[in-house]
Amino acid sequence: MPRIGCLGRIIIVTFVLLVLLIIGRLFFPLPMPHIELAAEEVFSIAGFPITNTMLAAGLTILVVGGVSYAATRRMRLVPKGLQNFVEAVLEVLINFVEDTAGKEYGRKFFPVIATIFIFVIANAWLALIPGFMFIGIGEEQVPLLRGANTDINFPLALALISFVFVEYWGFRSHGFFRYMRRFFNPRGLLRGIGQIFRGKLRSGLGSLFTGVIEAFAGLIEMISELVRIVSLTFRLFGNMTAGELLILIMLFLIPWVAVIPFYGLELFLGFVQALIFGGLTLVFVVMAVTPREEYE
Repeated sequence: MPRIGCLGRIIIVTFVLLVLLIIGRLFFPLPMPHIELAAEEVFSIAGFPITNTMLAAGLTILVVGGVSYAATRRMRLVPKGLQNFVEAVLEVLINFVEDTAGKEYGRKFFPVIATIFIFVIANAWLALIPGFMFIGIGEEQVPLLRGANTDINFPLALALISFVFVEYWGFRSHGFFRYMRRFFNPRGLLRGIGQIFRGKLRSGLGSLFTGVIEAFAGLIEMISELVRIVSLTFRLFGNMTAGELLILIMLFLIPWVAVIPFYGLELFLGFVQALIFGGLTLVFVVMAVTPREEYE
């Protein structure tokens, strides 16, 4: 049997895609995808707008809470079924946290890290349920539900929670003044000024130069702490929004069949983004509680 060359494979794949496109457009037509970067208002309560991403986030909380309740409603010493699955997931997460933070801090950091991971991945995976984004309301057919991760406000809120959590443990572990020395360390400058006043000009200038470098390094450190909020926010928002747009466009162009690989890709991407967000928060908080000497 003759082998099919590279050009032959390209022709076959192109032909299959064209057939799927024609079949999809003729027999399974879908409406033009409604693409809007900002979250859209569905209704309002006392003048407060409720957006489709808020409803999706609320649905995520209900689903996660429902699974937790069902898994723990009748706890067994030897877990089975859903309880076994939930305990296995939590065991993997707590081992991941303890391997990075150690036994002492692992149990303390676990609730926040696990919550971030579960919330992000649940938001991402629920948005992949067929029909999730195609339930429209009103004359403009505004989507009733939309993945919460695609609303920049939700990644920003998670990033702020991560930032506050990291700084809280930094202050708690080292004390206010010791932790702030990472960002503001005037000892070198004060030492240099003192040496100059005592007539030690050469050593004083050297200490001043070292103090300026330390002050500049502290400024860079402070800026890097704040930049984390931006990087965490836009990494999650950008990846999840791009994935949602890809799914919508592929569903419109080649409905149902050809979009399945992209669903698999988005399942993996949702897991990766949850792992990155939770993992980076864990790394940042471990750096915050690490003594300055070991940190440097």
